[in-house]
Amino acid sequence: MSNKEYKLESIVLGGGCFWCLEAVYLRVKGVKSVVSGYAGGLDLDMPVSGPTYEQVSSGKTGFAEVVKITFDRTVISLEDILHIFFSIHDPTTLNRQGSDIGTQYRSIILFNDENQYNTADKVLREIAEKNLYENKFIVTELKKLEKFYSAEDYHQNYFAKNSENAYCRLVVAPKVAKFREKYSEFFV
Repeated sequence: MSNKEYKLESIVLGGGCFWCLEAVYLRVKGVKSVVSGYAGGLDLDMPVSGPTYEQVSSGKTGFAEVVKITFDRTVISLEDILHIFFSIHDPTTLNRQGSDIGTQYRSIILFNDENQYNTADKVLREIAEKNLYENKFIVTELKKLEKFYSAEDYHQNYFAKNSENAYCRLVVAPKVAKFREKYSEFFV
């Protein structure tokens, strides 16, 4: 057993269906865990257990489908985590990723502290300056994380459990392949 000291950090990201983000980040070197869940909404009248998938899918709660990524900063930086994020979803479509439409599918970074805010803001500015999205406006919301709720068990590790599902084959698998091709140095 190694005496390696981990420098764990977590951040919450939303960029469409959480199954896509989870499938990619579970394959990133240095990522220790990925939990699908909900964040960014209003906790008014919310039960302690948080919103349900059905409530979030209604678009009336303000919650987004997100993933909570815990990673080892000695292996991968938050900047790299964010660059991967921007390569696997379209941050220029408001409340939409492909055929997934609604506020629950918005592009959002939920930061924990000032350092994460500054890093996310820096990456957002770099992407805008490099014009990676051909003069399209980046609509990614940058917001302080108030509360993260884990999604129901059947959403966790969804792609691995349901790889033959049509959505997984047509939407999730291509995002994993794109990540593998573009960021092979981080692929596990």
